[in-house]
Amino acid sequence: MMFKVEGHKLRSYLFAFGLACTAAVGFLPATPVIAQTRGLPDFADLVEQVGPAVVGIRTVEKVSTRGGGSGSGEMDEEMQEFFRRFFGQPAPGNPRPGPRPNRPQQPQEEERPRGVGSGFILTADGYVMTNAHVIEDASEIIVTLTDKREFKAKLIGADKRSDVAVVKIEATGLPVVKVGDISKLRVGEWVMAIGSPFGLENTVTAGIVSAKQRDTGELVPLIQTDVAINPGNSGGPLINLRGEVVGINSQIYSRSGGYMGISFSIPIDEAIRVSDQLRATGRVSRGLIGVAIGSVSKDVAESIGLGKARGALVSSVVPGSAADKAGVREGDIITKYGDKVIETPSDLSRSVASTKPGVKSTLTVFRNGSTRELSITVAEGDPEAKPSKRQPDREEPQAKPSAAGKSLGLAVSDLTDAQKKELKVRGVRIDAASDAAARAGLREGDVILSIGNIEVSSVKEFEAAIAKADKSKALSVLFRRGEWAQYALIRPSR
Repeated sequence: MMFKVEGHKLRSYLFAFGLACTAAVGFLPATPVIAQTRGLPDFADLVEQVGPAVVGIRTVEKVSTRGGGSGSGEMDEEMQEFFRRFFGQPAPGNPRPGPRPNRPQQPQEEERPRGVGSGFILTADGYVMTNAHVIEDASEIIVTLTDKREFKAKLIGADKRSDVAVVKIEATGLPVVKVGDISKLRVGEWVMAIGSPFGLENTVTAGIVSAKQRDTGELVPLIQTDVAINPGNSGGPLINLRGEVVGINSQIYSRSGGYMGISFSIPIDEAIRVSDQLRATGRVSRGLIGVAIGSVSKDVAESIGLGKARGALVSSVVPGSAADKAGVREGDIITKYGDKVIETPSDLSRSVASTKPGVKSTLTVFRNGSTRELSITVAEGDPEAKPSKRQPDREEPQAKPSAAGKSLGLAVSDLTDAQKKELKVRGVRIDAASDAAARAGLREGDVILSIGNIEVSSVKEFEAAIAKADKSKALSVLFRRGEWAQYALIRPSR
């Protein structure tokens, strides 16, 4: 039923109804409906507190260009040549007969704006932190404060691997940020960003922490948030509700080039460690042990007796490296570094990188079904160093292939002495792979290092290992292909 009540009459009815209810149940004190609910945070005080320590950064890049005319109004030389060739006369305004003068063009440098970013002031005497990619290739760095003062900054140092850079401006008494404790940061808590997206200075955005240890393949696990971050925000601070910087805004996940709801920040504790080294020496020193590593699959872990999928599989060892000297071998699975349990390859990379070169540590490795500890002295070296390419010498005559692996689809032969010396491994060479072995990914030329956790250095040992294997279960095979060692599982035919 539809009915209509005039406004003043409706208010009278409701008032009368309220009096009736009060008379019936007695006067009850009001109970807040949202007593158990927190209100949304007010970021205004945080902006006033932290905002003055946030800066805008713009960079200039010098670009070499070919010199133009001498400034006397002469026409471009290519146009002069056109007139000379097709009209037999010099171009108008350039009445110089004869062939084209052979004047070398002088290169000139032109300054062009390169980009904009953000940063924040670490110390009152002008040290500023930002991203390495913000100032990369810049010939001039200009820092703008919130009070509109501008300073030319000096680059103190930049570290591409962590994407952290420190610059210095000549000023004193500057407002500074307060550094937070990353261990107290919780998933779900509110955070705020201040920066210059698209050059819009002092833009404030807010959101929550989505994850703390997001592994994106970077040197350190990143803080993931849903704070709106766009080009120009890079290098700006991520701030908690206590007004502390907990990260440096660095990356976004995007298919469009703009913000799509996921952004990443460098944890401030790692950034401070890097900045301390940059301020002290201008560079970052990291530990290196000289191994190429990969992950361990669940099936391989179960097959070799490791249990769950964990650790870092050593695919290759750099000759003469710290790992080589410590006795690390291809196929080892590193499960601990010092007291640190290694769950993923990234765990090992980060732990080693954060170790000061020259420090002694221990590696716990799983090898051929058992665990052992190796002492290692961490070195410093080129992080881009790769194992030298080593290819087997196949010109020498090979031993007669064995038929022991026919049930697995394998035909193998002994390595020659030259091949063993060249590869610096002991094993057997695969001459043919078919059926189950081929399905497992093995192929001719691969070198088998172990079968079912049993090392094989000859066809005879290979035959013995095959004889011991349970043909009803998947058989783990550690093999070498080119520079890298890896596992394959040969599954029984059904």
